[in-house]
Amino acid sequence: MSAATSPTERRVSTRVGAISESATLAVDAKAKALKAAGRPVIGFGAGEPDFPTPDYIVQAAIEACSNPKYHRYTPAGGLPELKAAIVAKTLRDSNYEVDAAQVLVTNGGKQAIYEAFAAILDPGDEVIVPAPYWTTYPESIRLAGGVPVEVVADETTGYRVSVEQLEAARTERTKVVLFVSPSNPTGAVYSAEDTEAIGRWAVEHGLWVLTDEIYEHLVYGDAKFTSLPAILPELRDKCIVVNGVAKTYAMTGWRVGWIIGPKDVVKAATNLQSHATSNVSNVAQVAALAAVSGDLEAVAEMRVAFDRRRHTIVRMLNEIDGVVCPEPEGAFYVYPSVKALLGKEIRGRRPQDSVELAALILDEVEVAVVPGEAFGTPGYLRLSYALGDEDLVEGISRVQKLLAEATD
Repeated sequence: MSAATSPTERRVSTRVGAISESATLAVDAKAKALKAAGRPVIGFGAGEPDFPTPDYIVQAAIEACSNPKYHRYTPAGGLPELKAAIVAKTLRDSNYEVDAAQVLVTNGGKQAIYEAFAAILDPGDEVIVPAPYWTTYPESIRLAGGVPVEVVADETTGYRVSVEQLEAARTERTKVVLFVSPSNPTGAVYSAEDTEAIGRWAVEHGLWVLTDEIYEHLVYGDAKFTSLPAILPELRDKCIVVNGVAKTYAMTGWRVGWIIGPKDVVKAATNLQSHATSNVSNVAQVAALAAVSGDLEAVAEMRVAFDRRRHTIVRMLNEIDGVVCPEPEGAFYVYPSVKALLGKEIRGRRPQDSVELAALILDEVEVAVVPGEAFGTPGYLRLSYALGDEDLVEGISRVQKLLAEATD
């Protein structure tokens, strides 16, 4: 569409037309379509636990379906009993004390992220976004009228940015810094000391912080999760926490997330949601209530499996010449560098970037991975290890055999 196209001729708005499709969901959809067609595709694309939602959570939803109370509209900001449970869960897990007026229940973490940015950004406001980043962050910022400013970290620092890098990116238009630990797509976890240092830098410059804590319970080895507003009370008036039940309780399809923040911002985001979607499905909210009110036994069991798979996938990827895969400390992703393989001949093709390499891997050995371009850093691949052990080993074995054929 040319720049000269008139508004009456433009079929899709410039704002929405500029949005890119979610690369992770696109890869997952393609893998599932190929599997449905009978192809033996193994998908490492979606960040989705392979475990079922725990039975007690499902049972709570079943009972909610039969309760007429949940057949009607409920408050746009969330069921009061769920908001109270989120308050209790936040104190239990993060040692962060809030009240129900600081909580908004959303349709998953993506709506939480968009509404948080929409509530605090004006056109042209800049948001510092550490890269590699999850694909939804910059698109949500742009939709809210903001400008994402990328700060890139690589495998030499464990994909963690420094205060010095953040300061170099700060301008007079900077309003927000995004902070994610554990990280999607890299699995990086910031130490308590580094977390506090970034928070103090934000306070010093009067910046907002949006912190995504969705992977808070998925940390391994000696790594520890640190909630930024919990350890830095002076930041709380300009800090928004995004979280949800998707990863901790294997509830990706239930679509329940939440925002925790200052009351005026949460009220503004709630007003937005009242027009955009109104209340989250009541049945899903009751399921989330059961999840956050219960213990963490289910996630503890999943974490043991993820930890085992983490070691397996890192070892197998690092056995491939040309692949460098740091060991992630959290979430359930690895983010190996494949730069040394680009331009090499593999089965008659010479992939020039990680998009072409990911396409080659899918075409030749029917393994779906996500290229680093989707996360702001070409030359890498993201693989989720939240899939069964047998599929994981089979999938990486196929990749090993294929990439062993690479020649100059």
